[in-house]
Order: sequence, then C-alpha cells, then structure tokens
Amino acid sequence: MVSVNTHKSDIKTPCPALMIAAPSSGSGKTTLTAGLAWHHRRQGRRVKIFKCGPDFIDPMLLTVASGSSVDNLDLWMVGEDLCRQHLYEAACQYDLILIEAVMGLFDGEPSAAHLALRFGLPVLAMIDASAMAQTFAALAFGLKHYEPKLNFFGAVANKVAGAGHAHLLESCMPPDTWLGWLPQVDPWPERHLGLALPHELPDLEQRLDQLADMISEHAMAKLPPSVEFEPVSCPVLPTLLQGRRVAIARDAAFCFIYPANLTCLQALGAELLYFSPTAHDPLPDADALWLPGGYPELHAQALSTHPTLANELHTWRAAGKPILAECGGMLVLAETLSLSDGSCLPMWGLLAAKAIMNTRLSAVGPQAVDLGLGPLRGHTFHYSTLDTSLPPATWATSSHSVRRGEAVYRDGSLTASYVHLWFSSHPAATAALLGA
Repeated sequence: MVSVNTHKSDIKTPCPALMIAAPSSGSGKTTLTAGLAWHHRRQGRRVKIFKCGPDFIDPMLLTVASGSSVDNLDLWMVGEDLCRQHLYEAACQYDLILIEAVMGLFDGEPSAAHLALRFGLPVLAMIDASAMAQTFAALAFGLKHYEPKLNFFGAVANKVAGAGHAHLLESCMPPDTWLGWLPQVDPWPERHLGLALPHELPDLEQRLDQLADMISEHAMAKLPPSVEFEPVSCPVLPTLLQGRRVAIARDAAFCFIYPANLTCLQALGAELLYFSPTAHDPLPDADALWLPGGYPELHAQALSTHPTLANELHTWRAAGKPILAECGGMLVLAETLSLSDGSCLPMWGLLAAKAIMNTRLSAVGPQAVDLGLGPLRGHTFHYSTLDTSLPPATWATSSHSVRRGEAVYRDGSLTASYVHLWFSSHPAATAALLGA
C-alpha cells in the first residue's frame, strides 16, 4: 500500500444514527430507508445515507431520497478506517445518519451486524409479515437476541394486510420493540440487476411522499438515539495521477460508479472528464479511460450505432493509452452483444470476444484483483457471460470461496474484467492501471 500522511482530531461527534436491516433480501429495507430519509427531510433535517456492502442501484434511489450522495460501508472492501472516517464526517455535517444493511442482518463475513457492532449502531429490523402472524414476533426476538451485544432498536412489519393484521402482530410484541407497520405496497419496479433507476420513475417524489406519510403515523418516525462517532487518521494520498486527465463514460448505460472512486481519483491528482456514449459524445482528449459498469444491454442500439467511438478506441489503444473496463464496460468492448430477446448487435470490437446476456445470475460476491502491485478489492455481480479464446492475464480471487474468481484480460493498454473495483483499497494499484 502507499504511504500516507495523516491528520487526527480527538473530538468525538454525536449524531442520531440507525441501521435498517432485515432477515433477508427483498424484505423492504430500501423502501423503509428511503421513506425515513424523506420523512426527516420534510422535518427540515439534513440526512446522510450509507449503503452496506457493494451496491450501485439502491444508492441511486437513496441519493434522491436523502438529497445527498450515498457512500458505501463495508469492513472488507472499504476497510474499517475509511468506514470510520465516512461516519465521523457525516456526523459533523448532518442531523441524521441512516445505514441500509445488505442481505440478511447476519449474512456474510463480515455482515451488516458486524458493522453495527463495530460502530455501536442501533438496528431497526424490517420484516416481511405478509404471510405470518405470531411468527413475526419470533423472528424479531431472534434478530434481537442472536447477538446479545447488538443494539436492537425495534422492528417494523412490512406488507401488512390491514389494521387487523397489524393489531395481531403488535399484540405479540414487547411494546418497546414494536415500531409500526407498512401496508402491502410495492413502490419500486425492478429488473434483473435490481430496482429501476430514479430517472425512470417520473413520479418518484410522489411515491416518497406517500411513504413518508405512512411512516409519520408510527413510532418508526421518531429520531433514533445518538451515536458518538470517533475521528480517524485521514490518509493524504500521493498525487500519482497529477497532471493526468481521466475520461469516464457516465450516463444511463455506464452508471455503476462509486462516489468514493471519483474522490479517490481526484485525491490522486487526476482531472476527470465525463462523456456520454449513449448520447454519441466523442471520446474526450485525455490520458486514460475508465469504462465502468451499468446497463449497456438496455442501451445497446445507441451504443452499437455510435458513429466514431469504435475507431477512436482502436486509435487510443494503438497509442498505448490505458483503458480500464469493468463489467458492462467490458461488454461493449466485445465484438458483439447478444441480448436476452435473441437479437445480436455489433459492439466496439477491442476484445476478441462475444458478450451474451443471460436470464440467470452468472456470478456474485466479493473479489480481489492483483496485477503486480497488490490486491485491489471489489465485487462481481452480472447476468452475462463473455465467450472468448483470449487467455486471462490473471484471475481474481474470491474472499469467501475456494472457487476461482473472475478472469482478468489484458490486451496492450487495455485491462478488462467483470470485477467492479474499489479504488481506495489500493490507490497505487489504481493509479498504475490508469497510467501512473
């Protein structure tokens, strides 16, 4: 890792904070987190949301709900020090911190519960009660007592059939842990990678208003207790990319971008130049290119018919300029992209490969990539495969599995894989990928 200078303050800062967790994915964590944020914003509070684990889609919706960018917290990928720094800085600037957990509360290693324990976060459990009665209380009891040191704030029932059902659920619960209920509403349409994107929901604010109205009728609307957040030594990165311009594809097809990755590039000294391939923008005059993931399959026609980009990219690589392509950014560099409806479109042809969209999840999980300077951490999550005879330069490693990770391809100045990298996990390796 790079050496850093540090600065540390010793003043702890209190701020109301709450982790919204659940027994499993699909229980309604995002719905409740967004609704709580909107409710408290309507009360005039400044709200900061964090998302546990690697995720791009939920944070887009939560950014709208909170009015501020959503950063990720993960003890493995992000690291404890940066998680602590994010929380402390949020406590200094906001009136409320909300953290949306990932999967089930105790799922994964490390889990959302590990994060809550590490930073003393109170936990609210969102439980899908649509097909249960007294078992709701048993689930809440289990979540509360499975880890005795966990600060369990209470439980909210989701997808409740009506007032009678809600009364039955409440009657089984200790009064201090029942925080209310939400009806059987499904406010967010979904697709293969997750929720629809905010720009696809023209009535998003009305949906948030309806949620906040329902939340305001229950104890879940109250401010959670304050947590004292400690400062941490803040790294000052060496400006390894000083004077270098990094072009970044950024639009509806290339939207899987961690805000912290942009902050890392800027801290390394890079000037960031954004362009939209779907709008047929030309490739900017830059020194390096990052093609992040996103939804190229939803915009394949516009990407396929870009009038200049394929030629510009071939010229770029011939000049030895670095290209970093992640997941969807790699698919558009293939020769063709086959869509789930059976159609096949030509892509930009930098990789001797065919990209194929599937109807089932192909891979998911935390992974790390080491290209010689040390491991860059990240994750993989995709519904596609790459059909190629290209030999991988190396393979990513999975942090929690004995199975081999994703293939990493290198062809001249191009580096491509399915792994979404967390740049701050190894800034020097990131800078090297972009030509430092």
